[in-house]
Amino acid sequence: MKRIEIDSLSGLKGVAEAVIESLGDRNVVLLRGEMGAGKTTLISRIVELLGAEDTVTSPTFALVNQYEGRDRVVFHFDFYRIENIEEVFDFGYEEYFYSGELCLVEWPEKIEPLLPEDAMTVRITVGEDDRRIFEID
Repeated sequence: MKRIEIDSLSGLKGVAEAVIESLGDRNVVLLRGEMGAGKTTLISRIVELLGAEDTVTSPTFALVNQYEGRDRVVFHFDFYRIENIEEVFDFGYEEYFYSGELCLVEWPEKIEPLLPEDAMTVRITVGEDDRRIFEID
């Protein structure tokens, strides 16, 4: 497990690089943290490093956004507003998670039984003075 602590947004690029370097052959990344911890902001840095020029916004109502990187597609999920797990079946989550493309998932706890066993987890904790602690598993 990698642990990175930052005290400003300028440190997020290093966290994003660490996430990308830690992927290996995994393609699903679960971002766990409280509301406002910085999940979407971290995703924007990851997407930027992968060469996408899109503006990253949380797909809270659409459930998934797609970004075109240099070498791969990135899917960004936000399951915060789902009411039941059937909603995830309805939009065909399996086609995304098992596509081989990078899937960055906010609020994975809402769909825990559907998550791939080999998914990477990034835990974001807000510490004292708004410091952010990232644990990459």
